[in-house]
Amino acid sequence: MRQWILENGDKRTDPWLLVYSPMPVAFIFLLYLGVVWAGPKLMKRREPVDLKAVLIVYNFAMVCLSVYMFHEVCFSYSHQNGCMAKVCWWFFFSKVIELADTVFFILRKKNSQLTFLHVYHHGTMIFNWWAGVKYLAGGQSFFIGLLNTFVHIVMYSYYGLAALGPHMQKYLWWKRYLTSLQLLQFVLLTTHTGYNLFTECDFPDSMNAVVFAYCVSLIALFSNFYYQSYLNRKSKKT
Repeated sequence: MRQWILENGDKRTDPWLLVYSPMPVAFIFLLYLGVVWAGPKLMKRREPVDLKAVLIVYNFAMVCLSVYMFHEVCFSYSHQNGCMAKVCWWFFFSKVIELADTVFFILRKKNSQLTFLHVYHHGTMIFNWWAGVKYLAGGQSFFIGLLNTFVHIVMYSYYGLAALGPHMQKYLWWKRYLTSLQLLQFVLLTTHTGYNLFTECDFPDSMNAVVFAYCVSLIALFSNFYYQSYLNRKSKKT
C-alpha cells in the first residue's frame, strides 16, 4: 500500500513540496489537532494576544493569493508545461497556510469560533487537496479551484476589513450573504461532481464520489451554521 501511494502519483508534482509522501501532511494534521486541543488550555490564564496588525496583513495577503489563483485557474488552459498542476499545488499549499486561522482564534481566545465545522473543514481540506495534487493535478479540479478561490477572495476581504477595527462593522452587514455564497459553492460542486458520476469523463469515479460525499457533509454543516447563526437567532429575538 505504501509503495502504491508513493509511486502512482503524478510524476510532474511528486518533486514539489509536501507532495511525494503523505507523511508530512499527516504530521501537519496531527500537529494541528494538537494545537486545537492544547492551545485553549495554554491560553486559559493568559490575556488575549493583540494580533490586529498581523490579521490585517494576513487576510489581505490571502486575498492577493486567492486573486492570483483565481486568475491562473481561469487562464491556465491557454498555457502549457503543467500550468494547471502548479495552480493546484498553490491551492493545496494555501490550505496549509489557512490552518493559521485556527491559531489566530486560539491566541485571541476566540474559542467559540473553534467549532466542529471549523476544525473539520480546515483539517480535512489539506488531505483532500494533497490527494488532488498527488494524483489528479488538473482536469475537473479546475472547477473546485475556480469556485473556492472566488469565495475566498470575498471571505478574506471581509476578514481583512473586520480586522481594521470596530468602525468597519457598519460596512460589514453582508456577512450573512458570505455564508450563503459558501453554501452555494458546495451546492454547485455537489451538482458538478454528481453529474460527473453519470457521464463519460476521464476523472476517476472514486474521486468524484469522495468529493460528492465531502460536499454533502459541508452542505449539512454550513446549513446548520446558517440556521443557528441567522434564522434561529432571529426567531429568538422576535
